[in-house]
Amino acid sequence: MSDKPKNPYLILFAGLILPGAGHVLLGQAQRGLTFLFFTVILGWASFKTMPEHMSFFSRHVGGILIYGISVLDAYKIARIKYSESDHK
Repeated sequence: MSDKPKNPYLILFAGLILPGAGHVLLGQAQRGLTFLFFTVILGWASFKTMPEHMSFFSRHVGGILIYGISVLDAYKIARIKYSESDHK
């Protein structure tokens, strides 16, 4: 395995494709799968609790929130690792 960290933009792109994928690429599979689990669970919970006349976004807001946090978290971790490697 290479010591060179992954490009943060690659991690960002992977996280946008599938929640938790960025974490898996960073070697933090458990963290990525936890984000994926909570994205699905909170998306389902908000879907079940919102009235039917609400928009798609409103009915899935729980999952969308965790999805956004997942992408930002993976990018932040990748950016920190990438910056630390430039200064060594």
